[in-house]
Amino acid sequence: MTVEIPIEKWTGKIQEVTLGGGGRKKLVIGGAATLPGLKFEGSTGNPTRVAIEIHDCEPQYPTLLRSAWGDAVKDPAVWAKKAAQAGAEIICLRLTSAHPENGNTGAAEARVTVQKVLSAVDLPLIVMGPGVAEKDNLVLMAASEAAKGERIALGPCEEKNYRTCAAVCISDGHVAIAKSPLDINLAKQLNLLVADVGVPLSSILMDPDTGALGYGLEYAYSIIERLKLAALMDDSMCQMPIISHPGPETWRQKEARTADGVPSAWGRSEERALIWEELTATALIEAGSDLVVMCHPKAVEAIKNTISKLNA
Repeated sequence: MTVEIPIEKWTGKIQEVTLGGGGRKKLVIGGAATLPGLKFEGSTGNPTRVAIEIHDCEPQYPTLLRSAWGDAVKDPAVWAKKAAQAGAEIICLRLTSAHPENGNTGAAEARVTVQKVLSAVDLPLIVMGPGVAEKDNLVLMAASEAAKGERIALGPCEEKNYRTCAAVCISDGHVAIAKSPLDINLAKQLNLLVADVGVPLSSILMDPDTGALGYGLEYAYSIIERLKLAALMDDSMCQMPIISHPGPETWRQKEARTADGVPSAWGRSEERALIWEELTATALIEAGSDLVVMCHPKAVEAIKNTISKLNA
């Protein structure tokens, strides 16, 4: 008996956003004309890209994650090279030291760090500010100038600071990461505001926020899936590729950080933490994430194998 598979006919398509250039490797993100994995309906676009997170100063990582990178965490250029060797397609540099409560470094330090990382590797680069709007504006402007012509992605570009972030992306030819808090209407509204400033739709990545497994993952999944459905139904303000952060979100949670004082049913922490990161990333990819930011090298290897199988 032949079972006929129902085929949806979509009218919309996810934008393609290119990172890199100016002598740096180029990578295209997005481009799907159907939901993830449904190749029988249409093109699934470019495979989900995998970025590895690094910081501009030594982060407060749990022991397992800290030992995976060794002393590389003390130098962002060394860390970027090691991340490239671990399979990163993109480097995600967080300017953690710029946070007012974690060093409060400024534009000069951000500019030097970005230049060091750009010189160390030829991969596309994402630069994330510390998440404080005023400091984000300051350090992202410096990062933008340092990387002019190399088409990096800058964020977070939020409702509080989108004008500055959008303006530097336009002037220096970069990509804006529009970040909103787990709400479809807020995500669409921010995309519209960034576009109104003059950023082309092909230069916007959408970050609708991420929750780790057990910490709102199902809600993040639903938001991403609904954004994808709206995009495929030709809502242009939902057609930007989606970036998610399963690695950082996972390693903030006690299930990934704690080895002692937990029920034996939780299993060995070395296995539990990696599985937590892999499952969070896998769910977000199946929901429709076009770019995932990961932390542990073994989780990166596992999730790249998963992506290869999904696109085989």
